[in-house]
Amino acid sequence: MSLDGAVEMREDPPAGNGNGNGAVTVAPPTGRPSYGNRRLRLNPNTEHKPERYDDLEAELDPSIFRSLERHLPPSMLEAPRDSKVQFMKEIIARYLSDGERTRVQRHKEYRQKIMSAYQPLHKELYNVHPTTFFVPSFVKAINENTEESFRNIMSEPSPKVYTFAMLQPTFCELLLDEVENFERWVDAVKFKIMRPNTMNKYGAVLDDFGLEAMLNKLMEEFICPISKVFFPEVGGSTLDSHHGFVVEYGKDKDVELGFHVDDSEVTLNICLGKQFSGGELFFRGVRCDKHVNSETQPEIFDYSHVPGQAVLHRGRHRHGARATTSGHRINLLLWCRSSVFREMKQYQKDFSNWCGECQREKKERQRHSVAATKLAFLRSGGSCI
Repeated sequence: MSLDGAVEMREDPPAGNGNGNGAVTVAPPTGRPSYGNRRLRLNPNTEHKPERYDDLEAELDPSIFRSLERHLPPSMLEAPRDSKVQFMKEIIARYLSDGERTRVQRHKEYRQKIMSAYQPLHKELYNVHPTTFFVPSFVKAINENTEESFRNIMSEPSPKVYTFAMLQPTFCELLLDEVENFERWVDAVKFKIMRPNTMNKYGAVLDDFGLEAMLNKLMEEFICPISKVFFPEVGGSTLDSHHGFVVEYGKDKDVELGFHVDDSEVTLNICLGKQFSGGELFFRGVRCDKHVNSETQPEIFDYSHVPGQAVLHRGRHRHGARATTSGHRINLLLWCRSSVFREMKQYQKDFSNWCGECQREKKERQRHSVAATKLAFLRSGGSCI
């Protein structure tokens, strides 16, 4: 496998939170004002209290609308709820095509069927319990909620790739038990299991059997504070939806994972176990859509998994997994997304603050500019022009 060749792009996963990549123009219903020419605010209005959307009949999670409301134009904050909903749906529709919308609705129905029949094995997993889920150092850092407290528990072995101890061994064991129980149940009732994405043939979507609320809280209260500090340039402060799943590697499972980028702004990757060798992650530079297939510069980093230890990186950081040569490796993945960042991204023309190739091109333009100025100066005989 060539590390510098074409990058395999993941298609959108079957996440109940949606976030497709299709761009659709939605005409407002007759009799309603159009807000389509207005844009979201980059910085949220933290003093504004969003309305509740739990009763809203929509494909998307109500938390997305609550989060998005803080980014509405000032003139819309006091508008009727129906008007705000219409505006936000128009924004979201740009990333959710008609076909994707139908698929999301079908997946929502699929998920409801599972949760109405599946009996959890470890009910304590379905709510976040910090002291039993996380190692003390991680809990302390989150409670202090400062850049210094985060850096005290983190390593940054490669630019913008952070590693830190996060999960208690008991939590890893309980989650592995729960996943195995779910897979046994699916097999027993002959129910089709949805895999995490198009690249992994083994594993399960945790949101599908009741863990969505727990993972959403994990993102909002424990990952967002860190992402706000270390990934603000890619929407780290505005994460509002997620796709949570486990992947499995080893004999009779997936062996390796090809070179790709994630459908996320920020990715949390935690090894749950078990005993294994191989399976190292390799990272090869951050890229925007324009440069996703560009060659690798000096941006090479390999990482060996440790059970309970987390890796946090940009979703656009190109990466893959080497072959798991023995044993059985299972990882928890949380793809964290920002609808605000995805809306703003369409107006951005220069991603030089986070795309490695944009940075290289910018430096190359500057070098050519300096060289041209120097040449013009020499041709003039060194005199002032």
